[in-house]
Amino acid sequence: MTQDERRTLLIQKLLSEQTRYRDLQMPSDEVGQRHLLRSLMNVRPAGPVDEGFLRVQDAYLREETARKGVTNVADLTPVEPGVYLWQGDITALKCDAIVNAANSGMTGCYVPCHGCIDNAIHTYAGVQLRLVCAELMEKQGHEEPTGQAKLTPAFNLPCDHVLHTVGPIIRRAVTQRDRALLASCYRSCLELARRNGIRSVAFCCISTGEFHFPHGEAAKIAVDTVRQYKGDTEVIFNVFQDADLRIYRELLG
Repeated sequence: MTQDERRTLLIQKLLSEQTRYRDLQMPSDEVGQRHLLRSLMNVRPAGPVDEGFLRVQDAYLREETARKGVTNVADLTPVEPGVYLWQGDITALKCDAIVNAANSGMTGCYVPCHGCIDNAIHTYAGVQLRLVCAELMEKQGHEEPTGQAKLTPAFNLPCDHVLHTVGPIIRRAVTQRDRALLASCYRSCLELARRNGIRSVAFCCISTGEFHFPHGEAAKIAVDTVRQYKGDTEVIFNVFQDADLRIYRELLG
């Protein structure tokens, strides 16, 4: 089955199971189809799906990731012992675990094709990730507190696990409590990784996107906390924007 055939089948299946979207027309162009597929995956509620769908989805997502190109942490050069700085798409990084900047609901971003990292991770992991996150939250019985961490499989991502953490939301000036909660995100992820035998962790720039933590201050907290608590864990600071790359380069020498 080709990628075009897989994409068409997945769109048809998702349209058929969500009544309000059944009258949507399939775009004739590849870009439109990709946009529609991602949108339908983003808005799909957590729930079981048949094995046939998962086989096609998994094959499709893994081929998409292969086309993007996978970067292996083993091929990176450390900037200091056990610490790496890498600019790129975290969903294409092969390591033990990547960190997702989640929201308190912990089941991903439901905004179609939103640019946040939560949306990207759930998109390329597949619909299984939302389901397993929903099961964790149902068992917990309340929203995820800021500064803690949860561990899930990564499903179709090239990494093995995803560490989900909720960073502080900055609405006015940054407070000391905000700083402590952001440091707790990094510390909680490292502690959870150690307890589960995870040797390499890639951190995104937690809270600096939709949650508006100032980039420079957030990066300093990240670097200071990692240096203090990383132990034997290899840590990759993943940045996407050029401005963040410059900030981390200055902090890491």
